Amino acid sequence: MAYTPELLAEKKRIEQHVKIGSEALYLTKAECMENGPTVEDTIAAVRKTFIAHGKKEYEMPAKIGVHPHDDVFYHAMPAYVPGQMAMGCKWIECYPRNPKDWGLPQTSSVLVLNELITGYPMAIMDGAWVTAMRTPAVTAVAAEALCPDAESFGMFGCGVQGQGHVRFIVKTLKKLKKIYIYDSYAPMMDKLIENVGAEVPSHIQLIKAADPKEVVDNCEALCSATKITRETYNIVRKDWIRPGQTIFPMDLNSFWEASIQRDAHKYIVDSIDEHELFASMGYFPEGLPHIVCETGEIIAGLKEGRTSKDEIIVCSNIGISVFDMAVAKLIFDRALENGAGRILPL
Repeated sequence: MAYTPELLAEKKRIEQHVKIGSEALYLTKAECMENGPTVEDTIAAVRKTFIAHGKKEYEMPAKIGVHPHDDVFYHAMPAYVPGQMAMGCKWIECYPRNPKDWGLPQTSSVLVLNELITGYPMAIMDGAWVTAMRTPAVTAVAAEALCPDAESFGMFGCGVQGQGHVRFIVKTLKKLKKIYIYDSYAPMMDKLIENVGAEVPSHIQLIKAADPKEVVDNCEALCSATKITRETYNIVRKDWIRPGQTIFPMDLNSFWEASIQRDAHKYIVDSIDEHELFASMGYFPEGLPHIVCETGEIIAGLKEGRTSKDEIIVCSNIGISVFDMAVAKLIFDRALENGAGRILPL
C-alpha cells in the first residue's frame, strides 16, 4: 500500500481530534442530524459517488446477512470509495412488523468508518439517518438523468423515506409543477405535508391522492418507499401504466405488479450483484427482470438512459453502501470541525 501525501495528510487531520488506534468518535442519530450535510451537499456527494460506481472506481461486495425470522433480514454493507477517502461498513436490519407490533421503524442500523492507513475504526455512528439522507438523494440524481423534464412526481409511502423524497426531488426535477402523495394510512400524508411542505417551492402543488390510481394517472415519475416483502402485493397494476413514465421502486418488487418491471422497455438497477442476491433470497418470486445496465453507468455517461419519450423505464435503486460511506464521511468531517460527539476508548 502506498502512503500517498493525500492519505498521510488525511490521517494527520483526523488525529488532531481522534487518536487513531486507541479512540473512536461516537455520534448519535441527533448528532448525525445536527452535523449532517445539506440536501444540496448530499445530492452532490451521491452524484459524485454514482459516477465513481459507474466507472468501477470502488470496492463493494454484495450484501451478506442473516435471517432470524422468515420476513426479516440483517445485512452487512461494506464499501470503499477511494475518491472520497471513505471506507467502512453499515450493519442494518429490516423488520416489516416493527411499526405495527412495536411502534418502531422497520429499519435501524449502526455504521462504522475506518481510517484508511491503519484500518482502525475512527467513527461509530447511527446509520438510520445516513440511510434516510442518501436514499432520496439517489432517486433525485437518477430522476435528473432519466426524466429531467417531468412536471409531475408521485410518491407512494409518506414515512421517513417518502418525506425525504419530496424534500430532495424538488432540487433536481426543475420543471415540477405537481407532487402527488399517497399513503394507505391517511394521517401520514398530513404528517408529510406538516414536516416537509414548507420545503416545496410555492409554484409546486402538493396534492393528497385519494387512491394509488390517482397518483399513477397524474404523474410522469413515480416512486414507492413502502414495506419490503418477498411477495409482490400488486398495489399498482400494469394496465394503469402508460408510455413515458419513469418508475423508481425503493422497495424491490413489493409494491408493483411484477409484469411492470418485467415488461418495461428498460430495467435499470443500482447494483446488478445485489439484485441477483435478493433474487436468490426469494425477493423476485416471478424472476428478476432483464437488467439493461446500472444507474451509475448512466450518470457517468457510459450508457444511455432514456432514448425515447415513450419508453417505460423502471430504475430500481435498493441501496448500496458506497453512498452510505460517502455521506457518513461528510457527517464525520463536519462533526470533527464542530467538536460534536464523544470520544470512546477502543
